[in-house]
Amino acid sequence: MKGDALDPKALIREAYQIEGITQADCRTIFLDWALSLPDDTDTQEALNGLVERYVGDAPDHPMSVVLREGLERMENPRRRGGWRSRTRD
Repeated sequence: MKGDALDPKALIREAYQIEGITQADCRTIFLDWALSLPDDTDTQEALNGLVERYVGDAPDHPMSVVLREGLERMENPRRRGGWRSRTRD
């Protein structure tokens, strides 16, 4: 294993090392991170751990912004699309 339980592929750690990385790049990396977690992983717990690990040292880094956004959206989920969101006659 290249990373650890919170970041199995070390994608988040490597994102912090990339000079000039954009927020769009970080979103792509975040999605890859989320999809690479083992099925039995509590995603919110892992995300909390990553925020604790990285955001304090680099609060303005684009990945820190993405991690905080991800955490916020997990805490306040919002329904998007589907038949319930369409107007009916």
